[in-house]
Amino acid sequence: MKASAASTAQEAGDKVNTKKSWPLWKKLAIVGIILIIVIPLAVGLGVGLSKNKGGDDDDSSGGDDQDDSGSDNDTPGDDTNRTSIWQPEVGAAWQIILLKPIEISDDGKVTPDVDIYDIDLYDNDESTFSALHKAGKKVICYFSAGSWENWRDDKDDFKEADLGDELDGWPDERWLNVSSPAARTIIKKRIEYAAEKGCDAIDPDNVDGFQNENGLDLTSDDAISFVKFLADTAASFNMSTGLKNAGDIIPDVISDVHFSVNEQCVEYAECETFAEFIEKRQARVPYRVPRGDTEQGFEQGFKRNMLPEGQSGGDRGLQHGDQDHGSERLGPVL
Repeated sequence: MKASAASTAQEAGDKVNTKKSWPLWKKLAIVGIILIIVIPLAVGLGVGLSKNKGGDDDDSSGGDDQDDSGSDNDTPGDDTNRTSIWQPEVGAAWQIILLKPIEISDDGKVTPDVDIYDIDLYDNDESTFSALHKAGKKVICYFSAGSWENWRDDKDDFKEADLGDELDGWPDERWLNVSSPAARTIIKKRIEYAAEKGCDAIDPDNVDGFQNENGLDLTSDDAISFVKFLADTAASFNMSTGLKNAGDIIPDVISDVHFSVNEQCVEYAECETFAEFIEKRQARVPYRVPRGDTEQGFEQGFKRNMLPEGQSGGDRGLQHGDQDHGSERLGPVL
């Protein structure tokens, strides 16, 4: 995969309600992404082009870790003291690595030295989470919440009736009936596992099945209910939740989630849709994947919205960033 190099970006237009499914983050050879959160008086509506999976999704982990309640090949233990729900701070820098387990040096140093790491829940063992926390990092945990994956240890726990069509281009995954009590019980176990492992927030993928041909007649109401379920469950463990794509339901869930992840709003002319995060919560974080080839050889880009209350904001464009640890740092165009 090759990341896009989106420059300034004010992009709005008619939103595409139905999109093809795109690749999983697990299947993207991404070394890492650094993003910088800023609060300028102008917040841009642009972001780099991207190719992703499941409608707007991309990161589904395609590894072979355990999943039962999400079990991993380590003994999970909540090594964080989450006494309240964490709200990512404006000005924080991020690194996102979803292709493989991240590497931490023997001396415990983490490179790049950023505030927040977004990593795969299953590919990284408990010692990695502990090391990140000891280094003073916050951890967001990625997992697929709206799809069935045939490599997971809990794959046989799902009912056949709750499984829909294959995700376009990904025969190992099928859309999940997110309204099914049985399916939600399994997903709840994954969130519980994230809490045990020490995640500060969750990044649940594939909640936008209603925007794709899913074979289950999923609706936006199903997605709204599901996102609220995810956020409420995570909140019971003092973990925050991000909304992955699913722009149509932003007005209905913006008060439930703590940040938003959107891919390729420029390509799909939906940046105006995601501006609602800016209007309601006054802050947004744009970032893009670094340049570089992957096994798929396609373009990838992201916009992430962070939602701290009481901040001021407005339109901000993107400008070319400086190279830093293989990533592109983005700044405001005032």
